[in-house]
Formats: sequence, C-alpha cells, structure tokens
Amino acid sequence: HRALADGEIYAVGQGSVIVGGFTAQGQAEQLTQGVPTAGRVPNGAIVERSVPAEFDDQGVLTLQLRNPDFSTAIRIADAINDYTSQRFGMRVAAERDARTVQIRRPKNVSAARFYAEIENLVVESDAPARVVIDERTGTIVIGNNVKISRVAISHGTLTVRITEAPKVVQPEPFSKGETAVEPFTAIEASRPDARVAVLDGPDLETLVSGLNRLGVKPDGIIAILQGIKSAGALQADLVLQ
Repeated sequence: HRALADGEIYAVGQGSVIVGGFTAQGQAEQLTQGVPTAGRVPNGAIVERSVPAEFDDQGVLTLQLRNPDFSTAIRIADAINDYTSQRFGMRVAAERDARTVQIRRPKNVSAARFYAEIENLVVESDAPARVVIDERTGTIVIGNNVKISRVAISHGTLTVRITEAPKVVQPEPFSKGETAVEPFTAIEASRPDARVAVLDGPDLETLVSGLNRLGVKPDGIIAILQGIKSAGALQADLVLQ
C-alpha cells in the first residue's frame, strides 16, 4: 500500500514478483545463486484514489526535476524563455534552485494550451556521473560521465564449497546390530591467484576495458567499484539497489 501524509491509501500493488536468483536443493547439497528471497513487481501499482488538484486555477506552475541539477534547471528556464519571448513577448520562467523551475502563465492563453506548448520543448539534460549496482542480480550500469582516477587494484575471490555425502554403515554379520547412517561433510576452499592491475579511466570505454582485463565476475566488479569509491578514486555517485 502507498499512503500520503493524510493517511489515505492512494495505490496498492500486485503482480508477479521477478527475482534475481534461484535455489536448487537435493538430499545432500544445496546451491543458491543470487538472492531468491527479494524481487521487484514491474508496473505493479494500481491507483485507487486521485490526488486533488486545481490545475486550471493556477497561474504559476512549478516544475520539479526528478534528478536535481543546476545546469539542467537553467537550461529548462532558458528554453522556455526563448520560446515565450517569441510567442508571447515576455519571459515567464525562472530557476529557483537545482530542483525547481517556476513558470508564470501568460494571461491570454489557457493553462492546458500553454503547458502543452512548452512540454514539447527539447532540453539537453546534464546527466550526473553515476554508477548503479543491483547486488541481487549482479547488474552494473555505468554512466557515460563516470571517470576513475589512477589506482592499482588487486582482487581475488574466495570460493567455499560444502558437500554432504552421508555413508551407510552395515553391522557385522550375526551381530544383531542395526544399519546406521554416518554423516560425512566435505569442505573445499579455493582462492585463485589474485591479479594486480592499474585502472585509469578518463572515459567510459577505457574504464570498461580496464575492468575486463581483471577477468573477474560481476560480483567481483561490484566489490572493486565499492573499494574504488572508498579510496576516493571513483569520480561518480555510487547507487546501490
């Protein structure tokens, strides 16, 4: 359920849950890949109550950027003012901060028509440098503006495998003993030789090539990116989902 500050429920969610892992289990061993107990429901919200609004009576429209950015807010205000200066002979938009652009509607045009005109304006947004990591599925999305300062990396993965193989113990003949099952557990641990590499990513292509040279799996790349961020060498925001 999704409720606002007034305590009323405005939307409910239902649908198929898409998980990013699986579990396979036998009598003596179990294999788990990813996180099978967490998932997402794409487009699962059903709106049950409309949010009250008085659109036609508003002479001032406030645009809020989903991703706050000063450059993008200024570009939006400039694009709207360039259009309204030619169309209505006046400037109507002003950037308030990184998230908000305020627009005054001209009096000689309806609100619906005016907003329909300005929504078709094309504005080039200033994409932030960001790395998005989904640890459940091992998905990594790296933005085009992401850069890494020169840094040396050593990474080795520890793999532990536990196998249950119970043995059947038979009694001696004519001993009146009973057949029993003796548990047997085999534990194997392996750590491949770690490789040392130097990363210096002035652009996205160089960064990806450097990560591929390490020859690690996605979960290893996730750990490497988190370590680079902790070292202060990742020039981007790290978003974990």
